[in-house]
Amino acid sequence: MGGFECFHFAQVAQVLKDEGYIIDFQVGKYQPGQAGDEFVTDDVNLADAKAVLRVFLKYGPDGERVIRHALKLLREAQNIKGISAEFEDEDRGTLSIGTTHTQARYVLPPVIQTFRDKYPNVQFHLHQGTSEQIAAMAEFDRIDFAIATGSQDLFGKYVLLPCYRWHRRIIVPAGHPLAGVSEPSLHDLAAFPIVTYVFSFTGPSSLHEAFSKAGLTANVALTARDADVIKTYVRLGLGVGIVAGVALDPTQDKDLVSISAAHLFPGHKTWIGFARDGLLRRYMYEFITLMAPHIDRSLVDRAANCDRQDQVDALFADVQLANR
Repeated sequence: MGGFECFHFAQVAQVLKDEGYIIDFQVGKYQPGQAGDEFVTDDVNLADAKAVLRVFLKYGPDGERVIRHALKLLREAQNIKGISAEFEDEDRGTLSIGTTHTQARYVLPPVIQTFRDKYPNVQFHLHQGTSEQIAAMAEFDRIDFAIATGSQDLFGKYVLLPCYRWHRRIIVPAGHPLAGVSEPSLHDLAAFPIVTYVFSFTGPSSLHEAFSKAGLTANVALTARDADVIKTYVRLGLGVGIVAGVALDPTQDKDLVSISAAHLFPGHKTWIGFARDGLLRRYMYEFITLMAPHIDRSLVDRAANCDRQDQVDALFADVQLANR
């Protein structure tokens, strides 16, 4: 274990105190060489314990191995606390969700409103970000659920359940040359600057791939993670917008012409995910069903018992997802 052999959690806690962190618990000693590299903590506050454990990351591969093992143990401790809370008050607790702007702005409001009507004592925490940012939240157990589209490789420790399918739409101001074209081609789009979503850093963009297969290059003028920002710049005439169909409001966006792009780009699947070794309380099951009515508690449990995501996918092979 190298440098870990002489490290105590208390020593690390003191470093954090010196840096201005407030550490208010007794910390046990890391004990290398035992079965599973176990460690002991007493009266540990979960958030503070994670802050202490992250310090070990600076010590290389050994540190990363320790923190991942420690997080797993802390998650199990939280599961035990959750089971106890379930018996004491099953309608009270917290629910933290990491998701994209499009989901938070256009899909989740009616879901959360219905949920809150039934569970007014559950505190909701909504964290927005890119898929990469949501994956980082998931890695350090900052969220109970992740809701995103694609990027499944970033969530290897999560059970991902399919919610619905959606397609891109092209948006232009009234009077734009494409406004009267019912099925524009990729050649038509390539003639104009494009305003669309930020591209993922972890894999190829299906938009760029579509243009590339046609022997074309997309002239991307601006990217943003926020569909409302994209629409703003389309209205300013900066370019042709390409957004998720769910991000269009028939009232607020009636000044824009919306054209289906389903014939140009592949469809997308939005999923909801949770940690494979996490505990789901009753209200969490109900949230999943509100988000995806085709998923009931028994199906969630069957998926959670799968060892791999391809086994989960097989459970939903014959399920017809709603198109939005």
